[in-house]
Amino acid sequence: MEASLMMGAHHAVTGAAAWIAVTATAGHGLGLFPVTPTGALAGTLLCAGAALLPDADHGSATISNSVPVVGKFVTSSISRASGGHRHGLHSLLAIACVWILATGLGLLVWQPTGWAEPISVGPAVMTAMTVAFAAKALRLAKRWALAWLIGLAVAAFIALYAPEQQAWFVVCVALGYAVHLLGDFLTTGGLPLLWPWRPKPPPLWRRTPLRHIWTSGGYMALPVLGNAGSFREWVLLLPLTAYVVYGMLFAALAAARGSTSLPALFGW
Repeated sequence: MEASLMMGAHHAVTGAAAWIAVTATAGHGLGLFPVTPTGALAGTLLCAGAALLPDADHGSATISNSVPVVGKFVTSSISRASGGHRHGLHSLLAIACVWILATGLGLLVWQPTGWAEPISVGPAVMTAMTVAFAAKALRLAKRWALAWLIGLAVAAFIALYAPEQQAWFVVCVALGYAVHLLGDFLTTGGLPLLWPWRPKPPPLWRRTPLRHIWTSGGYMALPVLGNAGSFREWVLLLPLTAYVVYGMLFAALAAARGSTSLPALFGW
């Protein structure tokens, strides 16, 4: 595995922490996008999984091992199409494309006869995949079979009780994706943020102390964490992990005290 590849579990934790921080309103979050306690729990797993998606361009990433043979084939194909690891999938353009993709998936619904509300098929499929990725990366499941079962279980709730307004799903997926890029931006590897355009710095810039912020290859970084997998990265992940555990326990207790109606629990 490349030294520049941040560990999948670390990306998943940062994605989960981001969702809690953005949605929680009880003093441990910013409350920018409030959701119900059960929505917070489901969204935490979805956002954690979405934070693994940019590394679909790497053959050693969590996603590449999700399905025997097929996973490796898919990630290798994506890598070739995007120019390799930390190229197309690690850019601002990629975030915009993910937002558009999630929006489109949110429109894929099915209205079975006799069912009061349409079933959100698109979000369910994306949820099944991303939650399975998160379950494996966070070691909630040791085997992929169990990880996929967890993903399918959460997806069932999304499909059967999804809201008419799909903004929560779009925000969750795009947020997780963007947080992954932020994590890589804080390492020495940096990102080609403006891909496919990679502007090179002038020769004089390469002699300044700021040369690590804008590299000769056209990558940009704020390498406060040093190399991926560094001691500083591990130190950062310790409080983030504690924060995620606290946020999920808080949401679980709040959900247990609330309504037992599934649509009501999800705020749908």
